[in-house]
Amino acid sequence: MKAKHVIAIVLSVILIDQFLKVYIKTHYFAGEEHAVLGSWFRLHFVENEGMAWGWKFGGGFGKIALTLFRLVAVIWGTFIIKDFIAKHYHKGFIACAALIYAGALGNLIDSMFYGLLFDNSDPFMQNVATFLPHNGGYAPFLHGKVVDMLYFPIITDAHYPAWVPLKGGQSFEFFEPVFNFADAAISVGVIILVIFQNTFFPADAKSTTPAEVTNNTNS
Repeated sequence: MKAKHVIAIVLSVILIDQFLKVYIKTHYFAGEEHAVLGSWFRLHFVENEGMAWGWKFGGGFGKIALTLFRLVAVIWGTFIIKDFIAKHYHKGFIACAALIYAGALGNLIDSMFYGLLFDNSDPFMQNVATFLPHNGGYAPFLHGKVVDMLYFPIITDAHYPAWVPLKGGQSFEFFEPVFNFADAAISVGVIILVIFQNTFFPADAKSTTPAEVTNNTNS
């Protein structure tokens, strides 16, 4: 795979991811939800401190640490992918690495710049965020929140069987996390890597014969 193909994958993910995020930020108030395909696919606007699938990581200091870690990972990943291309790794493996890289970069953009570019969206006031507000953004550099909007509650109002330890009789929902396109790119890249790892890194099936062992020993 050539560098231009990797760039095309990364740019495609970033453009789709950022288009969805900016659209949601400027058209939805925080917590607003609309059905797209029945009840199982919805656009639901939430923001988080930067970890995938809405997870959080320890307050203001944790937010800066997470953003800086992601920045270092993206910079390091640039050189890693360049090395993969130079060494002619399997095209599928490089494509997966590009998806993971693009997903990390997409969420990094939110963390670094969204606090400067948008004002806050309040779920109680139900106001829609403004792009480049006159009074400045809602947070300083590196303190932006990551925008999530993809919600797939495929199974709702279900209950665990009574015999399930600790959870018996309690309600549950599948699939509960709200995520974004960058998260999806990371997950798809990782899942394909796991499924096709034997294809991307085939084991050497050639075995050493007894004669070869003897020759090597005598040499």
